[in-house]
Amino acid sequence: MRKKIMHISQSNGGVAKYLKMLFKYMDKDKYEQILVYPSEYISEKEEFEVLVDKIESADMVREISIKDDIKSIIQIYKLIKKYNPDLIYLHSSKAGALGRIINIIARKPIIYNSHGWAFNMDISKIKKYIYRLIEKFLARYCNKIIAISEQEKISAIDNKICKEDKIEVIYNGIDIGEYEASKLDKIEARGNKDIPNDSLVIGMVGRICKQKSVDTFVKVAARIKSTIPNSYFVIVGDGDEREKIESLIEELGLKDSVLITGWVKNTYEYIQTFDIAMLLSRWEGFGLAIAEYMVSEVPIIATNVDAIPNLIKNNEDGILVEVDNIDEVFKSTIKIVEDKEFANKIINNSKNKVLNNFDIRRVVYQHQKLFEELI
Repeated sequence: MRKKIMHISQSNGGVAKYLKMLFKYMDKDKYEQILVYPSEYISEKEEFEVLVDKIESADMVREISIKDDIKSIIQIYKLIKKYNPDLIYLHSSKAGALGRIINIIARKPIIYNSHGWAFNMDISKIKKYIYRLIEKFLARYCNKIIAISEQEKISAIDNKICKEDKIEVIYNGIDIGEYEASKLDKIEARGNKDIPNDSLVIGMVGRICKQKSVDTFVKVAARIKSTIPNSYFVIVGDGDEREKIESLIEELGLKDSVLITGWVKNTYEYIQTFDIAMLLSRWEGFGLAIAEYMVSEVPIIATNVDAIPNLIKNNEDGILVEVDNIDEVFKSTIKIVEDKEFANKIINNSKNKVLNNFDIRRVVYQHQKLFEELI
């Protein structure tokens, strides 16, 4: 008889991608997968339906709201009663909080994965304090906390969230098989997306939000464009700051030189058009896009923050820069463009690293082992 795993998630973007990969390779003979997903992201339903056994929607808002959160708790509790899962897996801070509050009554084996601690965000000191208190209090109502990088574990211990033995480090991973299946040469990939073949294409993958520092990417783009006239920029993603970023693009005279794709099903189709890839996050739990850049053999410029140095060794498999430092990002870009030997070195090193360490099948194996221990 298959064991029932109920996944509860509040986030879209990287968390949704993580779940899709997890479901794709999970042993379907051993586990029945049930997904509880926010009503606002139900457009993702078709993709999830082919990967899970059951999918349900619940009203979950990102911010703390007593009225909305009570409504969410009631909805989710009813779904737990309906399916009676053997184990509940909570994804993202908000789902983690709601699910663990419910588990005070439900009393199920629970795994929690914040996918990046909320108290590490660039927010006010009061909010950081509140989020730490919430995490510390609710840690007692789950069996295991998954840290998606060593830095996430260190951060939890430093902030006294829970005892060390409650934390299981399972490094994130990517679907290398998906990349291989969609692999194209650069000219063909650009032709499919109407991206100029003779351009220096610089891109980023991520939600258009404060965390991913898309505003810095656009400001860097303006500086690069003034030095390299044939440069072209691609933002793969969408988000609540899209209008703000589009206004900045127009203000800086980049309207004809920047493509914003919106949400896409296969990010590799765009990453393969890049000559240089960036992830300029202000904070980062893991940085899944970095592993995708690595397997796609694109030189990387990323910020030296949180978990990113766990993936990139500076000047060995990428270049690390300080947060919001436009000058550093610009100089790093010029270095990659002008020093082909250096660029090839970091491409080869990063490709080897991702193949050896960041395959999603390893992530799935570690999860299934943990499921067996807890059920």
